[in-house]
Amino acid sequence: MNIEKTYTFIFEDTNIMFVLTSENKLRLVNFSAKENPEISKLDPVVTEMGNIVEVQITGYNQPEHKGNRIGNSEIGAALEFESIERKENLIFVTQVYNDGKTHLKTVTTISNVIGTNVFKWKTKLENIGNKIGVEYISSININNLNHGEVFQPYTDNILFLPHNSWQGELQWEKGTLKEFGLEYRLDGEHIQNSTKVISALSNCSFSCSQYSPQAVIHNPFTNMVSFWQIENNGEWYWELGDCGNGNTLQFRGFGPTEPTNHWWKSLDNGDSFETVTVAYGSVIGDFNEAMKELTSYRRAIRRPNEDNEKCAIIFNDYMNCLMGDPTTEVEKPLIDKAAEVGCEYYVIDCGWYSDGFWWDNVGEWLPSKERFPGGIEEVIQYIRDKGMVPGLWLEIEVMGINSDLANSLPDDWFICRHGIRVKDHSRYHLDFRNPKVREYASSVIDRLISDYKVGYIKMDYNITAGIGTDLNADSPSDGLLQHNRAYIKWLDKVFEKYPDLIIENCGSGGMRHDYMMLSRHSIQSVTDQTDYLRNGAIAAISSSGVTPEQAAIWSYPLSEGDSEEVIFNMVNAMLFRIHQSGHLAELSPKRLELVKQGLDVYKDIRNVIPKALPRWLTGIPKLDDPWFTFALETDESYYLGVWRTESLSNQFTIDFEDEISSVEVLYPYPENDDNSDFEFSKHKLNVLFSNDKMARLYKVNK
Repeated sequence: MNIEKTYTFIFEDTNIMFVLTSENKLRLVNFSAKENPEISKLDPVVTEMGNIVEVQITGYNQPEHKGNRIGNSEIGAALEFESIERKENLIFVTQVYNDGKTHLKTVTTISNVIGTNVFKWKTKLENIGNKIGVEYISSININNLNHGEVFQPYTDNILFLPHNSWQGELQWEKGTLKEFGLEYRLDGEHIQNSTKVISALSNCSFSCSQYSPQAVIHNPFTNMVSFWQIENNGEWYWELGDCGNGNTLQFRGFGPTEPTNHWWKSLDNGDSFETVTVAYGSVIGDFNEAMKELTSYRRAIRRPNEDNEKCAIIFNDYMNCLMGDPTTEVEKPLIDKAAEVGCEYYVIDCGWYSDGFWWDNVGEWLPSKERFPGGIEEVIQYIRDKGMVPGLWLEIEVMGINSDLANSLPDDWFICRHGIRVKDHSRYHLDFRNPKVREYASSVIDRLISDYKVGYIKMDYNITAGIGTDLNADSPSDGLLQHNRAYIKWLDKVFEKYPDLIIENCGSGGMRHDYMMLSRHSIQSVTDQTDYLRNGAIAAISSSGVTPEQAAIWSYPLSEGDSEEVIFNMVNAMLFRIHQSGHLAELSPKRLELVKQGLDVYKDIRNVIPKALPRWLTGIPKLDDPWFTFALETDESYYLGVWRTESLSNQFTIDFEDEISSVEVLYPYPENDDNSDFEFSKHKLNVLFSNDKMARLYKVNK
């Protein structure tokens, strides 16, 4: 392999280098914080593996001994270079393939988000020849991750992988690649490629039910960290393996593929397909640095909105409160207390549209006259009279299997497979490819706003579409991807029509917190966790997946509890977006005053939240940790939450890189606090909590 030409680009702290070989093949050899290498130092085997795109067409050879690995495709390696061009923050790479039977063109767009070291990758595939079937096409393909000048086994890299489950979101697993099972293969003294890959995927419309669509990999020897985020509100896949005779690491990111997601796409002459977006970055640092970059990036790509600037306080009547059983009688005392403590929005959660059990008959979204004898308008006006903005719960993508409306509609309104509507958890799933479905959904939104004057919608999503629909689609996953994209276009039109409307993204809590959704929504329900101790641990790690000003965290003081339980609940939410709940009307005056005090403190500090960056000073919090912390960092201070669940020790120490000048307790007010104390030195804060199940909020000044 001879190199004819190099193309180098620098964005912020990221160095990018492509080489053009004498065979007219373009290869990516560096995309990192490391300086671009000298040509003489390039490993020819690794360089040859630097395909820009991996694409598999039905009927073409799979040239490698690859196991479950996706990539190293025959066409990906054979794509001919056509052009590379930089336009401001964009790089366009155009390649072609023509073997007399198949004629393709790929245009890969690499977009730097200004002010960050994060890049959006996607590829458009155009068929300019005979009809083809596409089995997969990568959004991004990068090798040489975290590569250092001195030899070290790539298996020493540390992977951070975020696991999800209902009520157990963003539980990061950390380990070396060797501990994750990736191991190079020796053939005598020579390293050979492994068939093993580390991978994660979503194969349903819950984009985050198993994993968040992101990961971080850190090289502790070079202190480089690479990270990625796949942006699709449905299926996705990524894999991490070795390449170049086992010499280095390779990352590939995809939307759905045929091997992993039942996706296959037919392209006639003149047809094209564009992949989902994968965001990728590489910086010097560790997990914290990766999250700082991702937070800045997420803020930059998000729809501009006042909600993320104001961080309004929302009361929602569901969690550990009415639990889906609202009536006029029970709502009014809650509304009174929510207003008294300082809430600014009041949301009536599920159940308002049905007299009794409602799960399997939803679809019309008309208020129950039995629950609201004077009409729901009476309750909504009562909310407004108390100075709060009213909101309602909605699950627009489903209809119950016992809904008269659903059973009167044709099948093409719904996700179908094998000619039959898919049922999931006693619901049908609407298909937003159908324009009549979109018209129906828009009419519901219009009615809630025009008839009930709501300013907030909690948009829930409690079932999945499975692998998708084969109705009018080349494959089930093809149908699902089209539906997902149609839903996003519909959502964009809703926000265009109602720019001040707040629509909370909820999917059984955090089962769909991807940034295809969150680039639109200003707020995300992070979890449905009902245990306030575990809720604190999820809150403390939530900003790894969602910006703090989008992360809605429940605070639900229990009817039977003490002051420390109230304080713990309040601290859970005070560095994020407060979703206040709980039977406030049943709290003692002292405990209710602690709620109000927490909201007052929040109003004093919430202007910091949209600008501060997340920081984990004592490691990554996990469920049932005895102690954990989370901080929002500004140039001058740390706003620090400290939690103790159940521990044999009543003391905990937090180390700071910055020198500490002063520390103050923000909540609860220190004059009423007999259960905690602290002391600090130059770089350490030591806290003393006299009991289990305690939390405090501090401001640590640099």
